[in-house]
Amino acid sequence: MRTSAIAAAAGTLALALGLTACGGDARSDDELVVGATPTPAGEVLTYIQQNLAKKAGLDLRITEFTDYVTPNTALQEGSLDANLYQHTPYLEDFNESKKTDLVPVTEVYLPPMGVYAKEIKDVAKLPEGATVGVPNDTTNEGRALQLLASQGIIGLKKGVGGTATPEDITSNPKKLTVKPLEPAQLPRSLDDLDAAVINNNYALDARLSPKKDAILLESSKGNPYNNVLAVKKGDQDDPQVQKLAKLLRSPEVKKFIEDKYKGSVLPVEAG
Repeated sequence: MRTSAIAAAAGTLALALGLTACGGDARSDDELVVGATPTPAGEVLTYIQQNLAKKAGLDLRITEFTDYVTPNTALQEGSLDANLYQHTPYLEDFNESKKTDLVPVTEVYLPPMGVYAKEIKDVAKLPEGATVGVPNDTTNEGRALQLLASQGIIGLKKGVGGTATPEDITSNPKKLTVKPLEPAQLPRSLDDLDAAVINNNYALDARLSPKKDAILLESSKGNPYNNVLAVKKGDQDDPQVQKLAKLLRSPEVKKFIEDKYKGSVLPVEAG
């Protein structure tokens, strides 16, 4: 599995943060290099690194990214051994569109997507003609539209599911303008929007509390968007990957998520 030394992908937004001891780029047999967005994935992995990994015989190195594309391209190319930041629908869409060969190993937590606004405290109070930002990647755009549709804010074509696009809107009683934007840009755009549907990690990075600040938040019940530990196909049974998967589903990590995020991130039950 570990066929090359770790290197920051040239021209990417990867932020190698030195979360492990520095000592050159040589990788030990037990080292596992995992890509993650900073919040919550990077924080969960750092907790494991600092508290659980050594006892489990896992040498964990964390490389952080600020976008949703390069953690998967780096994993496919072999400069990462695994990543944690995405849900399975996004992973499947990425595989199809980018011709990659990545697979989920285990579900870890749900970062609920939410609707945020500067001036509005109730999603039902969106004014007529309001502009609502949504993520512009395929699966998260559909997820955002489904969240709006769940409250009757818009109506969608029957059966479109998570692949919904603004073209699938069949009813729009408030005459909303749906504006797709880069996911990371949405919190910064709130001053220019009436509301935005924001992915959990970008909300937390912007110091928004999903539980307190969202005017509409996803329910965890029956939700397909739990974030997963992912690897390149064929690496699912790698001993170090399995060690990390077990730690991610451990009671200690479940408690860490509950204590730190207080309902803004929901752990998958240990099993």
